[in-house]
Amino acid sequence: MDTAQRTPTPADLETISRQLGRPARDVVEIGARCICGNPLVATTAPRLGNGIPFPTTFYLTHPVITSAVSRLEAAGVMTEMTERLERDEQLAAAYRRAHDAYLRSRDEIGQRTGVGAVPEIAGVSAGGMPSRVKCLHVLVGHSLAAGRGVNPLGDEALDGIAEWWTTDRCYCGGAWDESGPVPDRDLSRHTKTQGLSPDELEAKRAERRAAREAGQDAGEEGLS
Repeated sequence: MDTAQRTPTPADLETISRQLGRPARDVVEIGARCICGNPLVATTAPRLGNGIPFPTTFYLTHPVITSAVSRLEAAGVMTEMTERLERDEQLAAAYRRAHDAYLRSRDEIGQRTGVGAVPEIAGVSAGGMPSRVKCLHVLVGHSLAAGRGVNPLGDEALDGIAEWWTTDRCYCGGAWDESGPVPDRDLSRHTKTQGLSPDELEAKRAERRAAREAGQDAGEEGLS
């Protein structure tokens, strides 16, 4: 994909917000597009705007694909893939190369977009790479962004969802709400920490730990 296609437009960000049901956040590029031009994968900055390191570079956004991949996960495909990695040396080697390719891509994106290096996640890719599979959505997002032949298990998962989604057709019609307003409220746990300093973030974490511990203590007292 050339630079012009990668660069997110305001319309792209609006579409991603509708696809996700929340405002698009820290999208620096479009990793893959539908044949109609709509985003399939949001390339996310390796460090979020609030300073948090974010290892999941290629974020799958299209609802039809995410739903199809979830069906594979529910069918136990990740366990089967992880077991194969343990006994198939060629597959394991190819998956390690995919891990290395993911890291290179993230570093290049950080440099290209001005985010720079993120030492906290150096050597850490996503989706369970390089030794196991814990999120097929990550692997599919990687395959769509990098192209076939880079991530063997992402490619397999793409083949596995062919009943519900393929690259040669547009499945965007009716896949997300176009009638209502663009989502402008982020209900994810990251919003409450958006824009905080490292010290403020640590204070928030300490508050959550204290609340959990207080809840546990209350539960224990109730049992006594």
